Amino acid sequence: MIAAAPVITYGPTSGVGIGGAGNVAFYNGSPDTTQISSLVASMTGTSKQQVLVNAKINQWALDNRWHTEGDNRLYWTSQKTYGLGSDTLEGDAVDQKYDAFRFYETLFRRVGRNTYLGAGFLYNLHRDVRPADDVANQAWPDSPYLTYSEKYGFDPASQTSAGVSVRALLDSRDNPINPVRGWYASTGYLMFFDDFLGGTSSWQQFSYDVRGYARLSRDGRHRLGFWLTGDFVTGGTAPYLDLPATGMDTYGRAGRGYPQGRFRGKHLVYGEAEYRWTVTQNGLFGMVAFLNTETLANAETGEDLFDSFATGAGFGFRLMLNKRSRTNLCFDVGWGKDGSHAVYFGVQEAF
Repeated sequence: MIAAAPVITYGPTSGVGIGGAGNVAFYNGSPDTTQISSLVASMTGTSKQQVLVNAKINQWALDNRWHTEGDNRLYWTSQKTYGLGSDTLEGDAVDQKYDAFRFYETLFRRVGRNTYLGAGFLYNLHRDVRPADDVANQAWPDSPYLTYSEKYGFDPASQTSAGVSVRALLDSRDNPINPVRGWYASTGYLMFFDDFLGGTSSWQQFSYDVRGYARLSRDGRHRLGFWLTGDFVTGGTAPYLDLPATGMDTYGRAGRGYPQGRFRGKHLVYGEAEYRWTVTQNGLFGMVAFLNTETLANAETGEDLFDSFATGAGFGFRLMLNKRSRTNLCFDVGWGKDGSHAVYFGVQEAF
């Protein structure tokens, strides 16, 4: 089952973007006993001279005995850095360019009903980090990125995190691409090692991700989705661009209303609720409304979790690309505090 569409995006981080996105969905066994698998891939070029390539894997083996998740990114990009915490100011941002390559691969083995244990490989590289323009060059000596990197002894030009993870997973969703009912709960412990594949430092992170779905009508055309996730650096010192940040989840859909990387910190807690309405009975056209909030800790200034929040809200439209796999083309508009706003265009639901 193949769904593809052109992508036109706009955001304060990337400017106008044009490219393509596709979703390939398939079964490795009987649909009665095997969950649907998907591969989501996209390539986008932007008006800010960025090239963004993504490949996300969510594969289930015969009878759900094994499960594979992959998050792969090749970015030649730029991004504003605002400092740490959830109460940073737009005017303090410094725009920087860099190349970013990520390869996160996890293999799970079923150990019980809808329950899995897994281990993964982790690799993050940020290289050729530099000011994006003349304005950023003037502010570069006092930029949040450079100040943090010099404080902890990191090379500002290139930083790497490489290691392994252990994870536990519960997944009872009826369809991972577009769930109507069920639960998803994942916990993981990520361990990065100095000098492993060029690793810059040794550090650890605990992460959790919980999602639930409920029907509000008998036919499932009205439903609610809930999402609660958190990332916590528990030991060592993470490179600046590897710290938990807005929109750095696998599909880059958290924090709608803000650009990717808008808020960053050692600890992050995020929550979202989304109302989903299938307008037409045949499922061709739908709408959503969402509300999210996040809070971050900033050890540099003593800001703790829940001291301040960054809240976003918005609405979106859905166009069914493949009825069997329930794959939608998604167009969302979100707003956040301090006048932040963004437009999102993609294939597959936000969560």
